[in-house]
Amino acid sequence: MIVSHVSRVKPADCPAVRHPLPSRSPFRRSPVKRLAHAILLLFLLPTLAQAATLFVLRHGEDLDEGRDPVLTEAGRERAEYLAEMLADAGIEYVLSSDYHRTRDTVAFLAERLALPVEIYDPRDLPQLVAELERRDGRGLVVGHSTTTPDLVELLGGKPGEPIHEMEFDRLYIVDTEFDGDALTIQLRYGPRLTSP
Repeated sequence: MIVSHVSRVKPADCPAVRHPLPSRSPFRRSPVKRLAHAILLLFLLPTLAQAATLFVLRHGEDLDEGRDPVLTEAGRERAEYLAEMLADAGIEYVLSSDYHRTRDTVAFLAERLALPVEIYDPRDLPQLVAELERRDGRGLVVGHSTTTPDLVELLGGKPGEPIHEMEFDRLYIVDTEFDGDALTIQLRYGPRLTSP
């Protein structure tokens, strides 16, 4: 089994995020954009309801200091945006590598859904895939720029271009049982901060 331990990660563990997003935040969306996201989820997710569906993403922006950096303010805002965007997506479990930046990226969503954050080893993706294949329903897996595309590919999906070092907005939806092949949908969430 891939889960080395289960811990509750709370937004309080992410410093400086205890209030709503500022009105000038790039993560604020107009009512029209929120409606567009809702319509996308409304039409997209029910078609995937009978299959094992995974939301796979890289952690939010980090301080790029040392081996286990924390999220920047932009990374924490992206984590809040993710929680708001996926709150009604039917996610039943949340998996994260055991680093501050990955745990903090999913902390708001996990708390909102009252789910534990389960820890996996990003150095053993085949074991993670074996564990995911035994699960049903919808899950979210947060990883890193190198492991996220590799995981999508191991699940039978199409990861597309490599994730650029400064790219933090890519979100994959991988349906692992779509007509025998994995269906991969690649989305962007929050502001796009890259220049690929």
